[in-house]
Amino acid sequence: MSGARTSRRAWGWHRLTDTWARRIVDDAGVRPGELVLDIGAGHGALTAPLVDAGARVLAVEPHPARAALLRESFSAAPVTVLEITADELRLPHRPFRVVANPPYAITAALLRALLITRSGLYAADIVLQRAVVRHHAGARYRGWTARQGSALPRRAFDPPPRVDSAVLVIRRRH
Repeated sequence: MSGARTSRRAWGWHRLTDTWARRIVDDAGVRPGELVLDIGAGHGALTAPLVDAGARVLAVEPHPARAALLRESFSAAPVTVLEITADELRLPHRPFRVVANPPYAITAALLRALLITRSGLYAADIVLQRAVVRHHAGARYRGWTARQGSALPRRAFDPPPRVDSAVLVIRRRH
């Protein structure tokens, strides 16, 4: 294994392949004009299909080099790159959704922030460890429902993670 791959694995960063990123965005049903947060945007694997779907994207990426690459790659698109950590993110009060492949290490804090904080969130499709998705699937939170979406094979990532993954689909209850 090359040094670059080892480093990436050590960061906990596993880039989605283009095919799987497009599938996740398609399954989420993103509509033109929607405001979408891509938390842990990396090199823009989800950002590109979100833009193609017509979304306005807030790409959250704390790593300076990846944030710079996002700014360059999406300079002509409706993408705002926020070079901040998920902890520093203030959720919008206007309606928005999340479609993201965040680092698994921030899962608990991210879910807590999304499900407890008063914001304009109405939907989230988040790639997480499959065990975490199974734990939350079927749960009913104050105002929210959660279910398991697509299961992702390890080959859906580069480098492949050591754990199985799936999409946690969260929707606001009416």
